[in-house]
Amino acid sequence: MRDPVKKFLRETELEQIESCVRDAEHTTRGEIVVMVAPASHDYRVAVSIPAAVFLARMIGQFVWAGPHDLWVFLGILFPLFFLCNEIVMRFPRLKRLFIPDKEMDQEVREAATIHFFSKGLYRTREETGVLIYLSILEGKVWVLGDRGVDAAAPPGFWQEIVDQVVAGIREGRQAAAICAAVGRIRGVLAEKFPAAPNDTNELPNLIVGA
Repeated sequence: MRDPVKKFLRETELEQIESCVRDAEHTTRGEIVVMVAPASHDYRVAVSIPAAVFLARMIGQFVWAGPHDLWVFLGILFPLFFLCNEIVMRFPRLKRLFIPDKEMDQEVREAATIHFFSKGLYRTREETGVLIYLSILEGKVWVLGDRGVDAAAPPGFWQEIVDQVVAGIREGRQAAAICAAVGRIRGVLAEKFPAAPNDTNELPNLIVGA
């Protein structure tokens, strides 16, 4: 199966994004990290349970069991779990047919928060780490700023960045939208945290396949 990150962003686009982040950090003491993940969750249960409920209702009547019979449901669920797993491994975008949008929002936010801490974005000297997290399967974006930059950002700024990148993805210009978002974040950081002579790059600029 083709790498979803390489399908979403070509190698030249990944280099373009990394260059945009590097240029932005030359004018500010902030640390911007763009992270592109194939998915924020595997959603295996979300796919297999609805299918098992449907089949239990259909099959139950032929084995002298009620449509809500637990044993029929469990007998279908377990083999279906592995079957669905094989199918969605080959065609991962099929998962979106079974997953509520609200659940995807929650998983993307949770994954972004976990990566914000696991990748050390909260450890910068002046609390100026910013994570732009993109999850390809869900087609969603989440932005997190550490306390220093979050206090400097105007109200609603992070949501504006999210909306900007999501709109770019829908229009098929994801690399340009990400770079534009990095530029806007650069403006906020440069005003409050301009570059200093002893500033060092504390974090990677781009993380893919997280």
